[in-house]
Amino acid sequence: MNTNLTMNTKERERLKVLARIDRHELTVADAAESLHISERQIYRIVARYRAESDAGLIHRLRGKPSNRRSDCAVREQVLRLYREHYRDYGPTLFAEMLTKYHHLTVQRTTLTRWLRASGVLTALRKKRPHRKRRERRSAIGALVQFDGSHHDWFEGRGEPCCLLVAIDDASNRVCMQFASGETTEAVLRFWWLYAERFGLPTAIYTDRYNVYYNDKKERLSEFGRAMKTLGVELIYAHSPQAKGRVERSNRTHQDRLVKALRREQISTIANANRFLEETYLAEHNTQFAFLEHLSDVHRSADGIDLKNILCYETIRHVQNDTTIRLNAQYLQLERSEAPLPPPRSKVTVREWLDGSVHLYWHENELAYRALAEKPISPRMSCHPPSTHPWRNKPLGKAKLLPAFSKIDSQHFVSSP
Repeated sequence: MNTNLTMNTKERERLKVLARIDRHELTVADAAESLHISERQIYRIVARYRAESDAGLIHRLRGKPSNRRSDCAVREQVLRLYREHYRDYGPTLFAEMLTKYHHLTVQRTTLTRWLRASGVLTALRKKRPHRKRRERRSAIGALVQFDGSHHDWFEGRGEPCCLLVAIDDASNRVCMQFASGETTEAVLRFWWLYAERFGLPTAIYTDRYNVYYNDKKERLSEFGRAMKTLGVELIYAHSPQAKGRVERSNRTHQDRLVKALRREQISTIANANRFLEETYLAEHNTQFAFLEHLSDVHRSADGIDLKNILCYETIRHVQNDTTIRLNAQYLQLERSEAPLPPPRSKVTVREWLDGSVHLYWHENELAYRALAEKPISPRMSCHPPSTHPWRNKPLGKAKLLPAFSKIDSQHFVSSP
């Protein structure tokens, strides 16, 4: 009678060794060393092999229920509890509830297997997408990853703040600055500092936070508009893993920098920025940045009017009285060396980071003065003056009809 035997890899290897023992090609001692078991075990296996042939090598518990399996009554009780009270619970939380409220200790993996086998748990964790490792850029300044790290940097000793971090993709060199928040003004000030220190990078890699990215296709954020003017490409990440270099850098600073601030007893943003400039950045870049044998492709910011680019910009229309309205205030345009724009023209309003407001028309700065109240437009009279020809003689058909000559002159001439 032919019988199909299912053997695993371990059992097939044993079959090969035992066959060589029967052919007197191996001794029991050599076979024991080859299979990493004792000689006593080899003798037992050889005896069973000679008695039952190949079937003697198959494990005796194969196809039988495990001796460590849970009681069927417990399994049914657990499934009943899940259906009645915990249908929206995951296996981990369900296991905690069983231990806490029902005095049943079941492993999470066992619960998962039971729930899936019974069909009451079908949701599986979504597989993470495969992410291909991206090679570093070959030059300093070719790509700078940028992010804001919100953390309890002062460990309760000071006000909450955000650390703005820019890390060069090629060299790992970092530039950092503390700010009260990840706001447009703080980001623009940071990149002003970066441009003066290192120059303008080729591209900046950041997330889709509203400071950097605007969902409306027709408009850029203030940061996006400034970078476009400076000729810096913006690359937006679709996930935190995409800009993993700056994310890992944030974790490093959340460990090392927090401890350094604690040692120095620093609890204010001004003192923290001073510590970064004088101590921390130099030490960190010396240890972790690799600048040798790398070319620098930063563009110099010399000659670029950064204060007029890294600012807030908006467009306003000129009214007939040569005024514009800005933030519920009226600004009266005045004559200067720059030509005045005609009514209904578009004027560019730039608010610098120092708070001053500047008006431009065709990149010519305009002079203006702020008005205390809304200007009053002169009222136009609906009646012509007494000297108007219409009042002195009839016009149109009236002068062709003789009957009109008999009409009282008060119809045509104003009374004294």
